[in-house]
Amino acid sequence: MSGSAIVHLIDDDEDVRRALAFLLGTAGMAVKVYETAEAFLEQFERSPTGCIVSDLRMPGMDGLQLLRRLKEMRVTLPVVIMTGHADVALAVEAMKLGAADFIEKPFQDEVLVDAIESAMARHRRDPLAADAEEIGARLASLTPRERQVLDGLVAGKPNKVIAVDLGLSPRTVEVHRANVMSKMAASSLSELVRLALAAR
Repeated sequence: MSGSAIVHLIDDDEDVRRALAFLLGTAGMAVKVYETAEAFLEQFERSPTGCIVSDLRMPGMDGLQLLRRLKEMRVTLPVVIMTGHADVALAVEAMKLGAADFIEKPFQDEVLVDAIESAMARHRRDPLAADAEEIGARLASLTPRERQVLDGLVAGKPNKVIAVDLGLSPRTVEVHRANVMSKMAASSLSELVRLALAAR
């Protein structure tokens, strides 16, 4: 981790801020904490390296509004969004607004560390580092039904809703979802969403 790479951590819960700052510090990351998105924007100094980690739901400016503001400011640092389980549709919306990744709470410590490290590694290679041809080939390998399931997932729909939409059993949707993850070489839902969005 380069000395100038700072993780900007934004969460309105003081206990969460303290715990995550300690976690990231022990992982060798330099961390700055902010209680609100507004406080972050007031203190933010542009830097070519680093990462922004923000909760999705916060009083005042929420994670989606922060992403829109960063886009307006042309800030290119990768953003990792932390979200509650019920907010996957909003997390997908966040990725459409440019978030590098989202992770669902509660998460294991290493999930956050990995998300930050891989977001920064992708950013260093190229902010738009998705090989469109390779992703297109993976998409082309999906059956029409798998493509429908993928579209449902990218829309932020849970398996049960996709099942009702497509007239399938939830178990069948789970099988299709597993096939989609495998064919797309995605290890998580957020990675799957990122790949699908990169191909559009």
